Amino acid sequence: MQARLFQLDAFTTRRFTGNPAAVMLLETYPDDRTLQALAAENNLAETAFVVPDGADFRIRWFTPTVEVPLCGHATLASAAVVLERLEPARETVVFHSASGPLTVRRSKRGYVMDFPARRCAPAEAPAGLAAALGGSVEETLWDGFNFVVRLAAASDVRGLSPNLAAIAEMPCAGVIVTAPGDGDHDCVSRYFAPAKGIPEDPVTGARIAR
Repeated sequence: MQARLFQLDAFTTRRFTGNPAAVMLLETYPDDRTLQALAAENNLAETAFVVPDGADFRIRWFTPTVEVPLCGHATLASAAVVLERLEPARETVVFHSASGPLTVRRSKRGYVMDFPARRCAPAEAPAGLAAALGGSVEETLWDGFNFVVRLAAASDVRGLSPNLAAIAEMPCAGVIVTAPGDGDHDCVSRYFAPAKGIPEDPVTGARIAR
């Protein structure tokens, strides 16, 4: 098997900031066990595996422990590899994924990603969720994979020190914690997915698309 490996920091213009992702370009997909072993060896929140598909590409994402159905920052990193390294004259790239087609295009300020928006519905918080987040929860929603928890203030989100062991036992992929923003920010969010091998995702494009 031949592959090209890139490591990029997404959602930033400065080195050693943002959210790092590995992008592996393959001719065809090997078996899932090999993909999982490669992601574990890369030891980043996500590794994107990209293969050609006609004029487009197919993409899959793995954390160090499991495959996931969607990942924003690793898709952005993959688009940067295609548009900057492979085909610098190209304006748009389409990735076919388990979550449907994902389009990334150039813009004057960088890249614009077109991602599916999953609707959230009010939900009853599972036992222990509020305690794992410090006990003060304004609202709990469910997006089909994650609990979305609204806190009262942005400062509550920033200062949160959750019980990750308890969150790992929750019946969900992860927990999104958010609050109305302050200053120049519309909202402040954090994402915890210890059961998927990600204690906290530094920046999460797929979750913001909710």
